[in-house]
Amino acid sequence: MLIGLAIRDVVLADNLDLAFGPGLTVLTGETGAGKSIILDALGLALGARGEAGLVRRGAAQASAAAVFALAADHPVWDLLGEKGLAHERGEDLILRRLMGADGRSRAFVNDQATGVATLRELGDLLVQVHGQHETVGLLDARTHRPLLDAFGGLDGRLQTCSAAWSAWREAELALAAHTAQAATSAVEREEVADALTELDRLGPREGEEAELAEERAMLGAAERAIADVAAARDALGDDSLSSRLGQAFRWLGRARERALSAGVAAEARAPRLLAAAAEAVDRALIEATEAGAAVDAAAEAFIFQPGRLEEAEGRLFALRSAARRLGIEVEALPAARASLADRLAAIDGAGDALEAARVRAAEARRAYEEAAASVSAARRSAADQLGAAVQRELAPLKLGKARFRVAVEPLADSRQGPAGVDRVEFEIATLSGAPFSPLGSIASGGELARLALAIEASLSGAVQPLMIFDEVDQGVGGAVADAVGQRLARLASGGQVLVVTHSPQVAARADAHWRVSKTGVGAAERTAVEVLLDREEEIARMLSGETVTEAARAAARALMAA
Repeated sequence: MLIGLAIRDVVLADNLDLAFGPGLTVLTGETGAGKSIILDALGLALGARGEAGLVRRGAAQASAAAVFALAADHPVWDLLGEKGLAHERGEDLILRRLMGADGRSRAFVNDQATGVATLRELGDLLVQVHGQHETVGLLDARTHRPLLDAFGGLDGRLQTCSAAWSAWREAELALAAHTAQAATSAVEREEVADALTELDRLGPREGEEAELAEERAMLGAAERAIADVAAARDALGDDSLSSRLGQAFRWLGRARERALSAGVAAEARAPRLLAAAAEAVDRALIEATEAGAAVDAAAEAFIFQPGRLEEAEGRLFALRSAARRLGIEVEALPAARASLADRLAAIDGAGDALEAARVRAAEARRAYEEAAASVSAARRSAADQLGAAVQRELAPLKLGKARFRVAVEPLADSRQGPAGVDRVEFEIATLSGAPFSPLGSIASGGELARLALAIEASLSGAVQPLMIFDEVDQGVGGAVADAVGQRLARLASGGQVLVVTHSPQVAARADAHWRVSKTGVGAAERTAVEVLLDREEEIARMLSGETVTEAARAAARALMAA
């Protein structure tokens, strides 16, 4: 609720401090007295377009500050949080605007500097203006759906629809992620499968590299040792050494026999030396035979499978090449083989996850469509009710030839969202047989303001906390003006309405009555606002003109008593 407006140097209003209360407040006064100045000043504080012409002549700047008392759950507080403006929920909200004579403007929220656009956003949440030249809010089709939803009491359905929308969006994002992963996995699977096939073919074992390296070293040494053994065998000869030693042994034996046959005693020196030589040769023969056998045994110890060294070296090369391609050590190949097998199984299992994601997305979409269909059905029902309610209001407001409807049409898929699948727009046909068109098609400001009044009166609890009607009664009088007053009073009974009027029927229903007038002349001319405690005289003046008669006073009392 607006509770205060401070105006400094706005056109003819040099210093005005106005206090507002709930209900219906009317501003009356002669044409040109300055009633519009008060609305201009309020608009300035609410972020409306400002011009240097609003600054009082001779002043450096104009200022307007509007003070609101709001509930702790009012959406304004959330907006202030989004804008990073410090606030305490439930405290007074002060919107202030300074307009310099040079056309420069500054804006403040609770003394915190901000942009004019922020004031305008806050103003949209605080006030609706219906006047001769503008109807802020109702002409914007974006406001029609929220107003219809509030009228139809669709909060529960909308919450369900919004939750279903969020669940569907999340399911679609998950599906997109799985789909992208599947596309990536198709390439990855081929790489993983190729690597796993190679490792399966190799069949690497733990510790195999060390074993092969040791075997290769041994086989290389063995080949060289075999060559050495063969050379030793060649040096010993096949049987030549044993044969020669055998011949030598025989020759020595024959020589000893000949010495003995010649009568030389066996104990003599020659036979004895020949016997010793024969024994030495015999021992050499035995050693030579044993040496040959030992060399043959050593050669047999180095017998191995032909080509085994090449096989070992080839196996070791293959293992190390595979490890290089995978960027790991040879010892890690068995573990990599197991890891690749697990990865391949996971990739193959991703198809199941993708299908499950498709199912979840389809289910979430059906849930959203069902929730949106429920909202749409309720909207169409509410649209019929609101259309009928507004239609009933038109005739008493001198709009009997007009037809009003609430159009509920499907949105394109790309524009569907948490609030459902409907486009809602208030439409009017001003002449019989004329097609329906947007509210802005009404050329007459007075008719547009009265249509806005009819809509607001029908919306009831769906209205903004403060509504401003600027000369909504223009061009009407008598019963129509009385109908306007009745509806304004009805709206104000549940909120706050500010009306600029020339109609005594409207003024008579006010909860607070302000008279706006001019004082002074020339450069000293100023706009003054007087709060009327005794409203009878002003209403009588509005009825009779400059000369107030007793009949006018009696009529004023009758209007106030109605």
